[in-house]
Amino acid sequence: FGHEKGAFTGAAGQVRGKFELADSGTIFLDEIGDISPKLQRDLLRVLQERNFYRVGGTQQVQVDVRVVAATNVDLERAVAEGHFREDLFYRLNVIEVRLPPLRERKEDIPLLAHYFLERLSTEVGKKAAGFAETAVALLMEHDWPGNVRELENAVERALVTSRGHILTEADFHFLRAAIERRQSATAPDSLTLAEIERAAIAATLKRTEGNIKEAAQSLGIDRSTLYDKIKRYGIPR
Repeated sequence: FGHEKGAFTGAAGQVRGKFELADSGTIFLDEIGDISPKLQRDLLRVLQERNFYRVGGTQQVQVDVRVVAATNVDLERAVAEGHFREDLFYRLNVIEVRLPPLRERKEDIPLLAHYFLERLSTEVGKKAAGFAETAVALLMEHDWPGNVRELENAVERALVTSRGHILTEADFHFLRAAIERRQSATAPDSLTLAEIERAAIAATLKRTEGNIKEAAQSLGIDRSTLYDKIKRYGIPR
């Protein structure tokens, strides 16, 4: 909401807030479900009365703003549990657009990945021509619990650490490890922990064609530990 000169230590001049800057336009409020009770109250007043006071100010600022809000929180549940104001919820919930999680629209993954790669190549100053087919297949296999932000971070991590001109499956080794952990966690209850671990190691060795260094990296363990487990479980290489 901005502040007036002298409103607090370091306030050397008047600063207009986001709502004031967005007057006669649109403001996007991300993660609306995480705002504090005080901010919920202040936001409700702006939406209802279309005015507010800058911090340290005595003059009302009139605004006419279209509000678009986003959240990954179930706001109806948050209202029922008393974490989010019901009156603010109904003020915001005029038109609801539900965006399915990335795991439910995997056809978007290659397009988004290429977009992030092109943008991040410029930002980090490191070029990559694209993705290997096996890398794209791995991206499609992952469930992306962190949705688009997780995909963006994964592309950036792979780009920064890659040594080739295209991003390969090996550059996304951390995703393979996450997938294998998920598969192990959802294995049948009849399997023991040792059986699950043996199966995960055997599958990783098969995928890496017996490359101990790559398999250990994918599993998130050091090579000596992997050698010990191969010997203990009698896994053929």
